[in-house]
Amino acid sequence: MDKPILTITYCTQCNWLLRAAWMAQEVLSTFSLEMGEVTLKPGTDGIFEIHLDGVLIWERKRDGGFPDVKQLKQLVRDRIDPERDLGHIDRPHGPSALHKANPTAD
Repeated sequence: MDKPILTITYCTQCNWLLRAAWMAQEVLSTFSLEMGEVTLKPGTDGIFEIHLDGVLIWERKRDGGFPDVKQLKQLVRDRIDPERDLGHIDRPHGPSALHKANPTAD
């Protein structure tokens, strides 16, 4: 079976190369053995799209901005290894999460 290919198309006019490279690095650091390729593809006109094996999984204009790393890793995981636990990324955070974990901590 071929390993998945992630392509991040970013707008060069908007200077989104560093954002795209950072997201690519994050995906590679988490899915280093599972990914076959991560590609950065320059574009124009405000484009920021992420494709996994040719399927659009994030589009800045459609999805209302950029994904955070947690969202991106979960999107990739859900398509290449749905049973995988992403550790702290899959855990709720913030005061309500603390209260749910320890309801007597008031």
